[in-house]
Amino acid sequence: MLVRDAMSTMVLTIGPAHTLRQAARLMSTRRVGAAVVLDPDTYGLGILTERDVLISLGSGQNPDTETAGTHTTTDVVFADPSWTLEEAAEAMSHGGFRHLIVMEADGPAGIVSVRDIIRCWAPSRQHEPAVPA
Repeated sequence: MLVRDAMSTMVLTIGPAHTLRQAARLMSTRRVGAAVVLDPDTYGLGILTERDVLISLGSGQNPDTETAGTHTTTDVVFADPSWTLEEAAEAMSHGGFRHLIVMEADGPAGIVSVRDIIRCWAPSRQHEPAVPA
């Protein structure tokens, strides 16, 4: 199975000036664990994850004044839609992260997460025998 088969194509995109509270609210509303941060003036594409928000909050920083740009990972590993899920899992394992931005020639095509990969690899619950009540 390929990354294109597992990735989420609805990508949450925010700017570097969004506060961490705004970013967290958007991620929560969309039920995603990461947002692509677009900053064409400096680093281009980056990623802000729920872990980044948690680290900031845990260190006592104010989510209403801290910005996404300050907490964005800019040294990003991008996946290609044609990668296998094994290649994506290896990149995540090697880099110690849980999300990959999937890139095509015209920009971000999606995000693939560890959860997406597990969902594809785990046996479907619909094939499990029914449990008697």
